[in-house]
Amino acid sequence: MIAGAIKSFLVYIGGVIVVLADGFKNFHKIPKSYKLILNQMLTMGISSLPIVIVVSIFAGMVTGFQAAFQTKGFVPELYVGMGVAKAVMIELGPMLTGLIVAGRVSSSIAAELGTMRVTEQIDAFEIMGIDPGRFLIMPRILSGIIILPVLTIIAEVIMILGGLLVSVWGLDMSFYIYLRGVRTNFIPITLWGGLIKSVVFGLIVGLMGCYHGFHAKGGAEGVGKATTRAVVSSMVLILVFDYLIARLVF
Repeated sequence: MIAGAIKSFLVYIGGVIVVLADGFKNFHKIPKSYKLILNQMLTMGISSLPIVIVVSIFAGMVTGFQAAFQTKGFVPELYVGMGVAKAVMIELGPMLTGLIVAGRVSSSIAAELGTMRVTEQIDAFEIMGIDPGRFLIMPRILSGIIILPVLTIIAEVIMILGGLLVSVWGLDMSFYIYLRGVRTNFIPITLWGGLIKSVVFGLIVGLMGCYHGFHAKGGAEGVGKATTRAVVSSMVLILVFDYLIARLVF
């Protein structure tokens, strides 16, 4: 049983590496595939933006409320804005955005490519001499790498504004004190570290969607299983790499 599990794990890792290499080897063809990439970026970004905005508003409000509640009477109000800004830029912004996009985009990629696999459309590509790596894998992986940092920046701004909203109108804090706290002790690595995370998370989302979509089998049921596996594996890897990157960067 243990040997079989190890073998399955190694086969899984090998398959992921093959899909990743298939995407990366086509990066030099980006100028010829820019329309496919832009289409994927628009699809991923526009479809994910509404839920990212809604979640970010309430995440920022909760963070601001908890920061004010936990520090009330112990530290000056100035540190509420600083705490919200640091928590958002280092952790909440990239991680929440990554998990949201994993649920929304990775599942969509896996369902789309899985349907193409079980209906033999990908096989038809290969028979006609069309490289699936260029037309299907590379645009999705690259779009994830590009669009997730953009969504993360939007989410971070909205979270900080959400914290401002609840702090000023719900906790009677000065608008000026909150914004001054946001600027206090700002270190560029807190912003860049979170964006580095978002780039890796974007790669994970695109890669897991493509891998599980390409390996779907068994008709409609197989596509459903591939979609579920893509979301679960994306979320697990996002949490794992969130820790690893935090240890390396911070």
